[in-house]
Amino acid sequence: MTRSANTKTNPRTQKVFEDLDKYRDFCRQYGYRFDEADLYSNRSYVWRQYGKLLAGKEVKNQWDLQLEKLSAAR
Repeated sequence: MTRSANTKTNPRTQKVFEDLDKYRDFCRQYGYRFDEADLYSNRSYVWRQYGKLLAGKEVKNQWDLQLEKLSAAR
C-alpha cells in the first residue's frame, strides 16, 4: 500500500484548496490579479471584492473597465 492510501484528507485543508479554486475563478472572471497570499486577507482589495460577490453585492468588473479605457483612447 502506498502512503497516500493510508492517509485521510484533512477537511480544513480541503476547504482551503476549494476556496483557493473559487477565488482564482473569480479573479479570472472579473479580471483581477490573482495572488494566493491574498486568500482570507481583508487587507487585499481583490479579496474584499470577492467577499462582496459572496455577499450578493455588485462587484467591479475589471475587464469592462479596461475595455472602456481602450475604447476612449481611440
